[in-house]
Amino acid sequence: MLTGRTPQQAVGSKQQNYLFHLDNLSVDYGPNRVLKSVQLTIYPGEILFVTGSSGAGKTTLLSVLGGHLEPSSGKAILAHQRSSKHFVSSVFQDLRLIQRKSCEDNMFMAYDSSLYSSKNDFYKEMEDLARLLSVYDHLNKKIEDCNGGLKQKVAMIRALLCKPTALLADEPTASLDKESSYRLFEVLNHLNHKKGLTLVWATHNKELIKQFPGKIAHLDQGRLVYSGHACFI
Repeated sequence: MLTGRTPQQAVGSKQQNYLFHLDNLSVDYGPNRVLKSVQLTIYPGEILFVTGSSGAGKTTLLSVLGGHLEPSSGKAILAHQRSSKHFVSSVFQDLRLIQRKSCEDNMFMAYDSSLYSSKNDFYKEMEDLARLLSVYDHLNKKIEDCNGGLKQKVAMIRALLCKPTALLADEPTASLDKESSYRLFEVLNHLNHKKGLTLVWATHNKELIKQFPGKIAHLDQGRLVYSGHACFI
């Protein structure tokens, strides 16, 4: 999923520089309130791990941040909805890959001539990421013939090729082994340091959180019960 585009730093005070600001936000699905009075601000260049048990509201929170879901009450102020300079890529568990097309064809869907000087430049970046994430040898394989881990990596590469300001990822290591999970986050951590990529990552993987710098937003039954550094993991 792709939404709205940006240079990394905005002008103004820190309060005006956020990418995402949720103010007393709640979301209802029918009679059920799945997010309850959430207060959260995410600034450019931050890494935020969204944690909580299944059903705690992690996917719903990312859907709100991506602009795919409207709050039932409260406010969601999203930079990518307020300015065409901002851009967000989302990778949810529904990867939205085209099953009968190859890995390469699915990644090529990210090509935008305004982002790359030529298709050769795009292919070079695609191939670099494919090598880093062990996808290169499978470029011609159809998605319908790929395992879950390979599909997740293809979806992640496609999202990164859009050169987003922020990446929202919902359990992107669910089908990956430990080595692949760490390698994926090493690549994202590098992009965070090199290009200021803001990363919001919903995960159950506590071992991954321990290994990398970042903050935590911990949800419990729809409430944000902790927001800060990973001191309690």
